[in-house]
Amino acid sequence: MSRARVKPWLAVAAGVFCIGWGGNQFTPMLIEYVHRAGYSRVDVDVLLGAYVLGLIPGLLVAAAMSNRYGRRPLMVAGLISSALGSLILATGELGGFPALFIGRLLCGLSVGVAMAVGSTWIAELSAPPYDTAATGAGARRASIWLSLGLAIGPLCSGLLAQFAPLPLTLTYLVQAALCVPALWLVLTQTVETRGARVSGDLLSQLRVPAATHRRFVRVVAPMAPWVFGSAAIAYAIVPALVADRLGSWALLYTAGLTVLTLACGVLVQPVARRLDDHSSARAVVVSMVLMSAGVFAAVATAVTRSPAIAVLVAMLLGSAYGIAIVSGLLEIQRIAKPHELAGVSGVYYSLAYVGFLLPAVLAALAHYVSYPAMLTVVGLLAAVCTVICAAGWSKHLPARA
Repeated sequence: MSRARVKPWLAVAAGVFCIGWGGNQFTPMLIEYVHRAGYSRVDVDVLLGAYVLGLIPGLLVAAAMSNRYGRRPLMVAGLISSALGSLILATGELGGFPALFIGRLLCGLSVGVAMAVGSTWIAELSAPPYDTAATGAGARRASIWLSLGLAIGPLCSGLLAQFAPLPLTLTYLVQAALCVPALWLVLTQTVETRGARVSGDLLSQLRVPAATHRRFVRVVAPMAPWVFGSAAIAYAIVPALVADRLGSWALLYTAGLTVLTLACGVLVQPVARRLDDHSSARAVVVSMVLMSAGVFAAVATAVTRSPAIAVLVAMLLGSAYGIAIVSGLLEIQRIAKPHELAGVSGVYYSLAYVGFLLPAVLAALAHYVSYPAMLTVVGLLAAVCTVICAAGWSKHLPARA
């Protein structure tokens, strides 16, 4: 009897794609919830960042649980959580803010599973004996499929909300339906890579020694919050700054800017792989330089309210995001032992998603400080982190295998 027709890593990637879709489909809907449902800007930015509250525990706990119980059960749970989150979001017009908040939490939990467990599983299935791909292909595959989901989700939700009936409902039902074939692929077309049950209690497995490695602390950690901090600036903050210039096109513009940001992130990833250097932090530093440039371009957008400059911001920050996420994964793959990879991936993504809280923080402070001033401070912080990463350029490198 022939083996699975779908490559095992690709079956996992399909699940990661659907979960990424569900995690980011909410982004272009921010304007709709303000205009149609009467929520304030702070309300929708809180909902945008709410899934971080589900995501970070998902990242940290799911990694340890997958080491103990296997990758497949956790990915199945992640897909179910993603579909359930979308179904609850679809009831948002009836359930109000609490339903939207719970739906976002569940979507966050699922994204945590996709990042910590899905990316690790793809990396494992991209190496012998499961695949003959080049070294580093697993990190690139995981980040590309997650980024595709994060990009296509908001594109479809923006188009459906603009042109289809039930603008605050239909997009979520579509994503929930897509989770069904993805769930089948994960259940039937994958190979479990965690065969032996890990000894010891779950709490002991939550400890991740690789996260205290000096290379992680001095190079990866200062960069990590900017991975999704940059994306959040590009497609959550910047579109709101120019919305008054766009009229009825604001929703599609927001969806387009989100897609452009993440498309640049996907397209630049082969470049990120070439920039990566075992003997230096070159790729990390390049990503941080682009971050800083993109944030200061966002300052110009805040001053001029120019949709054209906003496009430049999306391209700069999207490219920074793409290089940063891959370079961070490659750094931790060199630092971590095989049994630590899922755990340190969870820590890395937890730090990365802290940046996604930035829009809510700035929206709350906007009552007291202008966006140009706040974004200037953010740009200076990015520049400081660039210097910190550069200071660790060739320090604390792990020994070559």
